[in-house]
Amino acid sequence: MAAARTVRTAADLLREADAVLSAGTGIAATPVPTGFTPLDEHLGGGLRAGELTLLCGVPGLGKTLLALQVARNVAAAGGRSVVVSYEHGEGQVLERLIALEAGLLAGLDPVDVEGAVPLSDVRHSLQADGRPTGLTQRHGSRLWAAALDRIGSYGERLEVVCGSGRVHGLARLRELAETATDRVMVVDYLQKVAAPEGARTEDERTAAVAEGLKDLALETGTAVLAVVAADKHGFEGRTRLKHLRGSTALAYEADVVLLLNDKYDILARHHLMYGAVGTERFRDYVVCSIEKNRGGLEGIDLEFRKHFDQARFDPAGSVVAESLIDDRIHLDHA
Repeated sequence: MAAARTVRTAADLLREADAVLSAGTGIAATPVPTGFTPLDEHLGGGLRAGELTLLCGVPGLGKTLLALQVARNVAAAGGRSVVVSYEHGEGQVLERLIALEAGLLAGLDPVDVEGAVPLSDVRHSLQADGRPTGLTQRHGSRLWAAALDRIGSYGERLEVVCGSGRVHGLARLRELAETATDRVMVVDYLQKVAAPEGARTEDERTAAVAEGLKDLALETGTAVLAVVAADKHGFEGRTRLKHLRGSTALAYEADVVLLLNDKYDILARHHLMYGAVGTERFRDYVVCSIEKNRGGLEGIDLEFRKHFDQARFDPAGSVVAESLIDDRIHLDHA
């Protein structure tokens, strides 16, 4: 049970703020950039200590890849991050990191880049084949070696914890958060975290975990980014926060809510009426909507290009220029 917070008067707060500022430090938490340019711009700089950010969407949109890329970006920029994965093992996380780094080094269109290493090649190179070779020798390309060097440059600042919800419940997550300060914690994903006793229905469990993650963030000064899985069924329109199970608690506890949708599925029809050749490009993008932002602008639709063969997104991104709708588009093809 968390200790009761000390009661202070407003005058106490003024004196403490003056003392802290006079010492050359700040009162407000310094944002930690996610590394996704337009997202950081609209979030006022990035994720903030003491806040809970939710990354939501149906399966297949790259929530885990985006969350891992954020953790990687934080560590690569000199910060500290920890990824708590309930869905993937350590080997799978390493595969994605190698493919991600190789993809970033190769560029957005690596067709002519010698030594590009897609995720499928990474997996093949790490499989047991009887060869007594080390990690560096597993793939002969220059890009492979460069990717390993990049991971090594920040690897000590990026921690990976893979386990079950029973073992890594809220108490264990709090322990991880308390072992270091100024760290971003990625939880993949929220529904896998064991709920406290007494929570019986799925909505109650979701509410209890969301509340626990928010308390953890606030009391340990950790920036928490939690992936939330949405059900593909139960609605036909664009994925919104209201469609998620336990949506009331999620909306209440979260400081920031990011919703992922496939861009092609939520475009206004007139953008899809110029032939398949011109419209197929929309399938390459995911729309990341800032549905809630307690500290700034919300209702913003951003887009990021998918490079799932490289286990990553293009971090540049942009604001969506096209019109979006709430109903999914279903085109009949002759």
